[in-house]
Amino acid sequence: MTYLHHTPVTRRAAVQAGAIGLLGLGMNHLAPLRAAAAAGDAMAGKAAKAKSVIYIFLSGGLSQIDSFDMKPDAPETVRGEFNPIDTATPGIQICEHLPLLAARSNKWSIVRSMAHGYPEHSTGHLLMLTGRHILPPGFNPSTPKPSDWPSLAAIANNVTKPRNNLPPAICLPETLIHRTGRVIPGQFAGEMGAHRDPMFLELNRFQAEAYGAYPTHTFHHAKAELQKLENFKFQAPNLSLPDDMTSARFQDRMALRTLLSQQRRDLEHAAANVTFDRHRQRAVSLLSDPSVQQAFDVTQADAKTQERYGKNTFGWSLLLARQLVEAGVNLVQVNLGNNETWDTHGNIFPHLKQFLMPPTDQAVSALLDDLDERGMLEDTLVVMAGEMGRTPRISGVGTTYKQPGRDHWGTQSVFFAGGGTKGGRVIGSTDKIGAYPKTQEQNPSNLGATIYQSLGLPRETAWHDHSGRPHFIYHGEPIRGLV
Repeated sequence: MTYLHHTPVTRRAAVQAGAIGLLGLGMNHLAPLRAAAAAGDAMAGKAAKAKSVIYIFLSGGLSQIDSFDMKPDAPETVRGEFNPIDTATPGIQICEHLPLLAARSNKWSIVRSMAHGYPEHSTGHLLMLTGRHILPPGFNPSTPKPSDWPSLAAIANNVTKPRNNLPPAICLPETLIHRTGRVIPGQFAGEMGAHRDPMFLELNRFQAEAYGAYPTHTFHHAKAELQKLENFKFQAPNLSLPDDMTSARFQDRMALRTLLSQQRRDLEHAAANVTFDRHRQRAVSLLSDPSVQQAFDVTQADAKTQERYGKNTFGWSLLLARQLVEAGVNLVQVNLGNNETWDTHGNIFPHLKQFLMPPTDQAVSALLDDLDERGMLEDTLVVMAGEMGRTPRISGVGTTYKQPGRDHWGTQSVFFAGGGTKGGRVIGSTDKIGAYPKTQEQNPSNLGATIYQSLGLPRETAWHDHSGRPHFIYHGEPIRGLV
């Protein structure tokens, strides 16, 4: 590898910085930083002030009728077991099992008319994670393809301007992979090229058939008994040196943090005496910046803060998202629950009531309060959505599930807060059983446009392929009435 134009003694430290990259990203992720910086420079003066986005993704599909679009006057086979409660905003009601969010309705708005025609996991993921309302040519629901549309995170990673040495976009706490090994399409850069994938932080170290907010709110969609979560860890990124760094000095693979103090002088000396490309300098300063390292570690947060968010994967993930946004990341995608956690075909009411809504209510409410108290909510758009909604009618009990549930459906409610969003609003409506949009129908392209607008990206923003051909990112209009 040729990382330096000159190779003094400090070359090894610089090579290590390149090999480690951005906390394990690898050098293939440094090119997007350089491209993003160039794109940001080109857009300087044209875009609005850059804002941040936290995209909370509920893989599996939250039931709109049992959360933000309840139908208490519908037949029992539609309305379900839950009751609506008043929020702090007169006229707006949501589920009784979201009391903390109900008390904060002045900080959020709901779009009840988001719909698409592909109520299936892989197709829904691709549409809602890419902000597109049609499928790409040759789409394969079983595996990601190079011809897939790029994800919102991939686009943000490549067309927004980095504010420091951190990547512009990060996804956490894990890549969405089904327990059978099927990788879910829609998360990656697709036609942009794999070298432009966003950064994925793999923080969830527990592999099991269980779902939910490990380790405190775990369940199985069908099984009554769960695997005990022993030795569960929600770990910060692996900050140790890669296996191919075989120098005797590092053969013990000492943790990066123990090396920072030793490397800082070497790295700074190398950066000062050698002409680095801008993206290589980012890798160097990232390794030597304690504040950046701290932003990736929620285990160092005080106990009160962790209790506030919830000491589980939902709470830790949203706390980490806040820290990363505060540290300068433009878009953070947070997957609340491993793949299909919200896929409640059966046992929907006990699972939502006991395992899914409590940690979500707590963590999202804590996030809104925390951002507000830090003066960040106005500049940070929080979006919460899944790949689809659930059927209006409750499905019967079969051989798999002991209690009723709801199947796949293309209409859902989407939650928005911050980023200039006015609280206490309901955008759009559905029919009397929550099946289809009745007013102000929206689609995933409108969602994508809303996110891009919040990031300060103008309509003419495009990314360019290897031949220089522009691919414009807007495929819809921002949702009216939110801002």
